[in-house]
Amino acid sequence: MKNIFKFLSITLIGIGMVSCSEDKMLDLSPINNISIDDAFSSPSLIESSINGMYNAAAIGEYSGTGRGYIWGAAFVQQNDCRGEDVVNEATFYQLTYRANYDATTANNVYYWVDGYRLINRANLVIEGVTTAVQAGIITSEVGDDYIGQAKFLRAITHFEMLNFFARPYNFSAGASHPGIPYREVGVDTQGEIDSEILKGRNTVAECYQKVLADLNDAESLISNTNLTKASKNAAIAFKTRVYLHMRDWNNVIVEGTKLTGAYTLTAEPDGVFANNSGNSESIFSIAHSATNNPGVNAALASQYNKRKLVCISPIIWRDPSWLVDDKRRTETTDGSDGLVIAFGGRKYTNKYRDDVGYSDFAPVIRYAEVLLSMAEAHARTATPNLPKSLELLNMVRNRSLANPATQAYTATSFTTPAAMVAAIIKERRIEFLMEGRRWSDIHRLQGDDLHPIDGIPAKVANGSPPASAYVLGTPYDGALGEAAIPGTDFRFLWPLPQIELNANPTLATQQNPGW
Repeated sequence: MKNIFKFLSITLIGIGMVSCSEDKMLDLSPINNISIDDAFSSPSLIESSINGMYNAAAIGEYSGTGRGYIWGAAFVQQNDCRGEDVVNEATFYQLTYRANYDATTANNVYYWVDGYRLINRANLVIEGVTTAVQAGIITSEVGDDYIGQAKFLRAITHFEMLNFFARPYNFSAGASHPGIPYREVGVDTQGEIDSEILKGRNTVAECYQKVLADLNDAESLISNTNLTKASKNAAIAFKTRVYLHMRDWNNVIVEGTKLTGAYTLTAEPDGVFANNSGNSESIFSIAHSATNNPGVNAALASQYNKRKLVCISPIIWRDPSWLVDDKRRTETTDGSDGLVIAFGGRKYTNKYRDDVGYSDFAPVIRYAEVLLSMAEAHARTATPNLPKSLELLNMVRNRSLANPATQAYTATSFTTPAAMVAAIIKERRIEFLMEGRRWSDIHRLQGDDLHPIDGIPAKVANGSPPASAYVLGTPYDGALGEAAIPGTDFRFLWPLPQIELNANPTLATQQNPGW
């Protein structure tokens, strides 16, 4: 057992189970065939270790094949299918869509498995790079950049998993309810296995504190500016997301303001996806290429475009807040432009377009989200600043309007913080449709004071909606085949995976209630 953990290619499932097939899944060279000690013995091998960390984030593993866990495609698909703004048509995401999962369901099991596999890789990088700097193999400046990137991935991955396996931050006083284990040790020795396998759940408050500490370190350490690697600005942007969940409105504004001038919205809403590797708005994305992608069973352009397994829900398509002539409704004629595909009368996203090479980047965070988070924060502060909130909301919305001069929101559109926040939440649903952002909002808005959501909203039935369901003019009032699930229901949370409970005696006593 001890020797197994001396190799980066064989890491932990959760923390207790060993996957001896991960070398095939990652298919990295040379990092999958060298010991951890050697992996940090030269600048080129260290760079390979960093690339391996990102590859693990992009491709992941699902029953022996790459399926885009946790940041490559799966986070978009799972977050979408937990909400009501898409309709799952096939069996791929049916258990997620209908909340019929359990502690052995692959979709949620591998969210945990690949999440902690990536976290362990990040921890091994932090430790290996620290040793390499001490040995003079790389400079402290290069080492700081690598360590900051690893801390960024460690932070955002813990945070993402909190949204599925733990109740929202405001669920208890002081966020003292159970979170997830926050792992900061790279496991590669028997002693580390023995100690880490006993680790239980941190509280949600403790997890958030550690997430922010890692992001603050990332902000101060990273020098990289590449879109597909963690950057200083990506750490700042992600803090706006974390503080939004914490309901720390002032810090959302503080962090978001740091990015003023660093990014601009693309002139057209299509711009982000027409050039997802080099636009002015994307802050952090996960790179894919024709030779390195999650494949036909996971890649975004495969599932959402070519195979059309998930369509836009009539619920959001017919929402009156989404104007009929909004540019985000523009349908493609040849697949190269326009954000919507029409097929069989139903509407599908065209945000992911390379349905041959599957090279579309997975968008993790872009500037439009930062602006809308700041807009919401300004409306929620102790002394609400509705004019500033309106300004930021219109910055995002106006580029999609056919005639902003007559269609833009005005000071009379929303005269209360509650009305303003409701409009911002709706705008988020439209702007980030099929980008994996809906569940995050559903999760954080449980018990909210201005725009509360109770549990998982009702949805259109799993299957293919009829063409008539997409006729614009009135809000959707058709059948909702999937009933709402109250926030008190145990299914609001995913269960901790059974394989983890079998391996970790501490977590075995800390399963989410009801499972």
